[in-house]
Formats: sequence, C-alpha cells, structure tokens
Amino acid sequence: MGAFIKAVSYYLPEGTLTNTDLARLFPEWEESKIEKKLGVKKRHIVTKDETAADLAYMAAKRLMEENCISEQSIDFILLCTQSPDYFLPTTACLLQARLGIPTTAGALDFNLGCSGCIYGLALAKGLIEARIARNVLLITAETYSKYIEEDDKGNRSIFGDGAAACLISTDGMAQIGEFVLGTDGNGAEHLIVRTGAARHPDKTDKFEVDEEGHKKHDDHLYMNGGAIFNFTLEKLPELVDGILKKNHIDANGVDFYIFHQANKFMLNTIRKVCGIPVDKFYIDMTQTGNTVSSTVLIGLKESLDSGLIKKGDTVIITGFGVGLSWGGTCLRF
Repeated sequence: MGAFIKAVSYYLPEGTLTNTDLARLFPEWEESKIEKKLGVKKRHIVTKDETAADLAYMAAKRLMEENCISEQSIDFILLCTQSPDYFLPTTACLLQARLGIPTTAGALDFNLGCSGCIYGLALAKGLIEARIARNVLLITAETYSKYIEEDDKGNRSIFGDGAAACLISTDGMAQIGEFVLGTDGNGAEHLIVRTGAARHPDKTDKFEVDEEGHKKHDDHLYMNGGAIFNFTLEKLPELVDGILKKNHIDANGVDFYIFHQANKFMLNTIRKVCGIPVDKFYIDMTQTGNTVSSTVLIGLKESLDSGLIKKGDTVIITGFGVGLSWGGTCLRF
C-alpha cells in the first residue's frame, strides 16, 4: 500500500510586519536591502492572544473546506510545532476536539522545526503503510515571533508565523517516495531557546554577544547564522544525492525542487552548490518570510496553484535546520 498527498492548504495570520516597518524600527537598515538579501517583503505575525493551535485550526479548516474533506474521515492527527499551547496536554488532542474529528482518531505532537514537514510526511507514510491509519491530517504550525526579542532585527526580518495542513491517504495526487533523514544534536546550540522548559525553567535576562555581533540571549530565540549556513552547504548536496539514489532516479528526471524556504541568499547558494537549474528551483517567501516547518507545504500549494508542478512531474522536497536535523523525499505527481 502506497501513501499519497491528497490535498494541501495553508493559513497566515492577519497581522503583518513589512520591510517598511522594520526600516522604521531599525533606521540603519535599508528597506530595499532586506528584500534583496532575504527575499522577503513582509511577514505575517500573530497577535499576543493567537497561538500556533489557532493557526493550525484555521489551516485544517481551510484544507477541509477547499477539498470537501469530512472530519469523520480523519483517523490520525500529526501536529508539528515548537510553540505548543501547553506543556501538556498535546496540542493535537485539543485540535481533535476543536475540529470535531472522531475520538477514534490518534493524535500526537512532534517537536521539530524547519525539517518538520519532511519528518511528518515520513511518520504519516509509516502509519498508512502499517495500516494503522488511512487518512492522516498533518499540520505544521509555528509562532517563532513569540520567541524573538524585540531588538533582534536579524531574526525579526527572517521569520514569519503561519500554518499549513495536508491530507496523506491511500490515494491522491502525489505518491510519497523513500526518505533520507538525518540528525546532529552536536549543533543544538546553534538554534535554540535556552530557558522556559525543564532544563532551565527560569528566565535569566542574560545574554552574550557572539562572533557575528548577535545577541545570544538565554530567554529568546538565538540563531548562529554562520554555523547554520555552513551546515546547509555541507549537508544539502549529500541529502539530494541520497534522495535520488534511494528513489532510483537520475537528476535529469527531476522536474522541480522545493527546499525549506530559509532565506533567498542561502537558497541561491545551495542551488548553485547542488547544480540545480534556476527554472527547476522554487524560491518565494516574499509575502511570508521563513515560516519554519510550514515553508515546504506552502511552496507546494503555491507551485500547484500556479502550474509550476503538473501531473506526471517528479518533485524533490527537503527540510533542514534546528536540531540540527535534515530530511527529504521524492513526490511523484
């Protein structure tokens, strides 16, 4: 039994942070340079009272409404988030009740960032092929803005909030291929929020400045941009080669690539290192910024709607980032 992506949708909160807003907050930054380097014009940002669960709910409702999917048909919910409503219970359980999905459905959260969509598809495929479930609702939802310090112009310019949802089933528009996954916890310190959980429950209000001049604040999101960039340049060519080999396809047989939308500069560099033609490579975070685990599904939805991906195409998707973690697979439409 194969596993297929049957439908994809996404939802972005109404609030926005534009490059004009950023230039006003940080006068030393030129509005045009932000877009040129990062490929972002604006990001959608949640209000104080909005959570990842709210975004997840809206993405799932949109998926069901746009594709005439009955809540009663869902028999498993997978939610990828690093900003849950509570430590416990899992947010997926709250969504089961809120969405009106049967109590016979399984539901779980998994904590992962930019590779979360890929890992979620792998989990969903496993549930389908093991005959544990027939219709898996995979949701990715993140509100990194809640973790970013107000004066952190670097991370505020990159990240946006959002959620995506897809249905993985026993039939559909795209068959999910074999996966290549990887983890290197030695790089955990490069993208981290140190306080607030069990290891360091109390805020410290402490920070130090790293070698790039960025604040390494205990209580807010810290990203070592240089280390993350070097990690991607090392792992992505190896990852792409692994996906091609595991799925028994030649690079010439790939019609399109959708990588995690980290930022424009990083993606263009990765594309060149991997030897991927410009016309086969998706880059578009102009209106969203980096939405963490949702970027691949948002890119997939946009590519389908615009006709960049067509019936008969072979598409490689990858995710990489916090953990450190990475993964990818092949989709056959």
